[in-house]
Amino acid sequence: MTTRQQERRAVVTGLGVVAPNGVGADAFWKATRQGVSVLDRISREGCGHLPLRVAGEVRDFDANIAIDGRFLVQTDRFTHYAMAAADLAVADAGFVPDENAPFGVGVVTAAGSGGGEFGQRELQQLWGEGPRFVGPYQSIAWFYAASTGQISIRGGFRGPCGVVASDEAGGLDALAHAARAVRRGTEAVVVGAAEAPLAPYSMVCQLGYPELSLGEDPERAYLPFSARAGGFVPAEGGAMLMVEDESAALRRGAKVRAVLAGHGATFTGASRWEESREGLVRAIRTALDEARCSPEEIDVVFADALGVPAADRAEALALADALGTYAERVPVTAPKAGIGRAYCGAPPLDVAAAVLAMEDGILPPTPNVTDVCHDLALVTGHARPAELRTALVLSRGLMGSNAALVLRRGSGELR
Repeated sequence: MTTRQQERRAVVTGLGVVAPNGVGADAFWKATRQGVSVLDRISREGCGHLPLRVAGEVRDFDANIAIDGRFLVQTDRFTHYAMAAADLAVADAGFVPDENAPFGVGVVTAAGSGGGEFGQRELQQLWGEGPRFVGPYQSIAWFYAASTGQISIRGGFRGPCGVVASDEAGGLDALAHAARAVRRGTEAVVVGAAEAPLAPYSMVCQLGYPELSLGEDPERAYLPFSARAGGFVPAEGGAMLMVEDESAALRRGAKVRAVLAGHGATFTGASRWEESREGLVRAIRTALDEARCSPEEIDVVFADALGVPAADRAEALALADALGTYAERVPVTAPKAGIGRAYCGAPPLDVAAAVLAMEDGILPPTPNVTDVCHDLALVTGHARPAELRTALVLSRGLMGSNAALVLRRGSGELR
């Protein structure tokens, strides 16, 4: 790494959230810190006969208001969420792109499955009406890179663009890509992920996951780190962040909300949860090393919290391995227990929650969980105040990816 790259720090200046518990960072954070659980019976049309009963649906979102009609017809629900969240992040950062420097801003998203709902609708038209009734946008709307493309087109962002096409941990890996782009000279990157896995076609595909919870009681369907854990509940939505070079952000008077300090990633194979322990340890240590952070500096851990006994045990042991005896004292939380796991959209939502937690000095609780059967200082019940300067966010994917991200609290002031 050159001296110039070492001098450039990637910082978060804006948050955009479209989540089951709220649209916009303020609504999301209010519900998160209150420990509100919005898991409920799935109401989406065509899903009533399926064995998957409970999920986290985004209910307070009107795509017709959030997205211009000409883009709306070209895109799937997962891209609607991503575009709306990107708009919120850019506005939150007070970022105005320089029309004379369009190559200064990039876009990176992560995607697990792409536009299943759009694809299903077009396939129904094909088999029900014939090929002349299939629209031209079928060729692009399902594509896992659609969100990156549409955000860059709408915003005129022509800098480094990409998509991380992997499972859940890709949501953290995308942020690492953005940080590297900034360190290499890019002015800013709009980065994050959103998913929409609740169409019938998408849900049928998920039924092959042994980790999926088929529980029918919303309050008991997703209980990570509990003796009653029986799998995870899926969710839709996600978050986008505005990531900038710190010096450039400060020059324009932006508020530095957090620093992307360190990242680590490994791969241990699909559903090999015992082996994920070693992979997650390596990811955590790599992230700590890059951040030049000791275990004792971590003030809160936002856990992956799969809700599968073997996976939860592996995560608890990984924290003990990576953080040593300090792991018994560091607060651990899993707000996603109240909204579900939005696949690639889940880690950016955890990152947004971590940024807001550090700003407010509040440890958000893990909804619905009352009994903890692992050696973790899991935050349950109610939120509590705490001095939070450094956060560790963890993620694992069903296909075997592991990732860790270290965040440092920003200055919180305009300079």
